[in-house]
Amino acid sequence: MTWTREKAFDLLKQVYDDKMMQQEKRRIFKMLHRQLYERLDDLAINQAISEKAERQLYFFKEFTFMPGDNLFQSMRYLFLIARGEMETDRRVTRQHLDRIYKALYQPAGLKNPVIPDSFWETPLGIACQIAEEGVESVYPILDEIEEVEKS
Repeated sequence: MTWTREKAFDLLKQVYDDKMMQQEKRRIFKMLHRQLYERLDDLAINQAISEKAERQLYFFKEFTFMPGDNLFQSMRYLFLIARGEMETDRRVTRQHLDRIYKALYQPAGLKNPVIPDSFWETPLGIACQIAEEGVESVYPILDEIEEVEKS
């Protein structure tokens, strides 16, 4: 298909619906939750999280919402850009991108995140790519999405 920005964002609005965004937030939360406990085990303080904090983590996972400025807010911001909302400020977008990259892919011993190629095929990765390079950069992916929807 020959894509325009408008056609691309129309399709992305269908793809980035509330259900998909919640599923992606849960997927990311599970990754970070597992990583948190692995690091606590590495430090031999795996009992450091209180019961109250455990309950909060459960609610964050269940309702895909955390109060305040956090990773879920960054994901929401980028999902909205992927749906065609205009970014408010390029610096704000950069801060959200950096938060996601660091939280997911910055090992303790490195200064910069190491982002695997597979990330760019996930809903969050595609949203990040749109925020970084514009919707035109994902036209090939949109062709694949359209093919899947036709079959």
